[in-house]
Amino acid sequence: MDIKVSSRPLGEQIHTVAVTGEIDVYTSPKLKEHITELIEKGHYNLVINLEGVRYIDSTGLGVLIGALKKVRDHNGSINLICTNPQIKKIFNITGLVKIFGIFKAEEEAVKAFV
Repeated sequence: MDIKVSSRPLGEQIHTVAVTGEIDVYTSPKLKEHITELIEKGHYNLVINLEGVRYIDSTGLGVLIGALKKVRDHNGSINLICTNPQIKKIFNITGLVKIFGIFKAEEEAVKAFV
């Protein structure tokens, strides 16, 4: 399975990253590279849209946690858009709902930065 990752600015302070496919040990390096490039360019407030994600494993979760640590070093944050109940359940089970803002829509995720 493959992964598609794209990003676009949402104003001056926030970038959104759209992910489609499966985030696993094989595909997570592509996601990590994309997010790292954004952070290196000074984008520290990210909305990561997981609506198109069908599966995420521990490697994928590790990429998201690593990215969160990097943006927090610059007083940034990561909010997730997640509407898939199975993916949301993984965040609940792992307790990651306590460290990530998880929203149903882009507007909600953006408003949470203010």
